[in-house]
Amino acid sequence: MVLQKLADKRVYLPIVIIATCIGLTMVLGGMEKPPEEKVADDVAPLVKVEPIRFEPMQLSVTSQGLVKPKFNTQLVAQVSGAVTFIAPEFVRGGFVKKGQILAQIEAADYQSLVLEAKAALLSARASLQQEEALSAVAKDEWSRIKNRKPTALSLREPQLAQEQARVNAAEAALARAEKNLERTRIRAPFHALVETRDIGMGSYVNPGAPIAKVLSVSEAEIRLPVADNELKFLEQQGVGAEVVLRGQLEGEPAEWKARIIRTEGVIDEKSRMAYLVAQVLNPYGLAAPSEGDAPLDQKTHHALRFGSYVRADIKGMSLPKAALIPRHLVVEGQVPVLNSESKLQFKKVTTLRDQGVKVVVIDGVQDQDQLIVSALQYPVEGMTLRLPAVKSAPGSGPEGETVVAELAKSKD
Repeated sequence: MVLQKLADKRVYLPIVIIATCIGLTMVLGGMEKPPEEKVADDVAPLVKVEPIRFEPMQLSVTSQGLVKPKFNTQLVAQVSGAVTFIAPEFVRGGFVKKGQILAQIEAADYQSLVLEAKAALLSARASLQQEEALSAVAKDEWSRIKNRKPTALSLREPQLAQEQARVNAAEAALARAEKNLERTRIRAPFHALVETRDIGMGSYVNPGAPIAKVLSVSEAEIRLPVADNELKFLEQQGVGAEVVLRGQLEGEPAEWKARIIRTEGVIDEKSRMAYLVAQVLNPYGLAAPSEGDAPLDQKTHHALRFGSYVRADIKGMSLPKAALIPRHLVVEGQVPVLNSESKLQFKKVTTLRDQGVKVVVIDGVQDQDQLIVSALQYPVEGMTLRLPAVKSAPGSGPEGETVVAELAKSKD
């Protein structure tokens, strides 16, 4: 009997233990919290956008050139002699007034020639008067003779013509002598800057000897090369257009106003560029006295010096509506935009010209379209995109709360 009970315990005890373990496992399992469901991550690419802005636009054409005087004159001696006077302003870099005497060549010999010419003229006129009187006497005598016709010689007409010719020659000699006397004074042909001076006090010059080189300071000109395909952005090929010149003056940026006065009308054989000529009036800012021999005074330090290198912005045609878009975003004539459904859309645009690192767009997109300016690794039209989240302003929501940036709105 006892053995029978022990055998029953050996059979039922493992079953009880196993059942107990299963029950405990179920109880403990029921006490655990169910795992939280994970929110699917948004894998749409992040992009950065900027609104496209259409507004009136003034086009310009850029160029560059060197400032040169309109007139560049080499003065030469027209008579010979020693230099007896040099004006204080007649130095390299000096400003001289139109008509101002720069130098004087010894004039004594030329003054003597003038006196001789005057004396010869008086003598010729006296001979002419005498011959006129003799001719009048001859005519009177022949008027009393009725049966013969007088000849020109008997009326002293050849003698009278000879004396008249002598008077004319004497007048011409006097004019030439006075002109040579005036040529002993070397005068400035215009308001000028002295570039070089080739004479000194006491030096002897002959006709044709160089005296000086002077540059007109009344006007400056700049030849501006422009590509032929850029001329279409200028009205009347640029003639009359305003120009802003930019350069350096005493190490500081400076600007000057100019105007296009003409086009050279040909294409340069080497550069294949057209040339426009810009004019600057009074480039050195000089005040010319109204009378007297006072030298020119510089009233401003904002001088546009000859030989300066300047960049030019030529005012072109006006557009009623245009937008500037970075050039690298235009691929095969299309630009990427973010539409109202947060999807990538490529729009074909009409570009007018390049302007620096941007292009001028006149059609194909709308004002306030959201232009995608960040790079996309594998852009596919219609793919979903998202904008970066931005933090809310303080006090506008719970701490640490973020809001997703508002998606682009369509102009449609």
